[in-house]
Amino acid sequence: MMYVEQLVTSFIASAAFGMIFNVPRKALMQCGFAGMIGWILYIWLQNMEVNPITATVVAAFLVTMISYYFAKKYKTPIIVFSVSGIIPLVPGGLAYDALRHVAMNEYDLAVQLGARAFMISGAIALGLILAEVTNQVIKKVAPVRRP
Repeated sequence: MMYVEQLVTSFIASAAFGMIFNVPRKALMQCGFAGMIGWILYIWLQNMEVNPITATVVAAFLVTMISYYFAKKYKTPIIVFSVSGIIPLVPGGLAYDALRHVAMNEYDLAVQLGARAFMISGAIALGLILAEVTNQVIKKVAPVRRP
């Protein structure tokens, strides 16, 4: 049952951020789907006790690869899908907790939480870069056939 809740909420969050970013209406479902798949992979990896940084890299990679597919299929810029799809992975709660501990003068815990938030943010960027490199390699190895 937990997975169903995670699927629904991550889909809604991704699609809602798509609406905030003025994504075309026809692309909102794909934005929600990309975020949902990335988040459920992240949760699944966490349940398998994979390091959160590694899980974030893998999930961001998958979101970006799905975004490449949707961008090509629907002839829409990739940023439309990747930004909305990455949203569930962003460590906003962790960053909030870090700043809350700063306000409470608990600097040791704040630094730990801030460092984790920073590493997860870097993991998202790494996943995006790895997907870009993978896509470029695929383009070089298997050129597009034109009719």
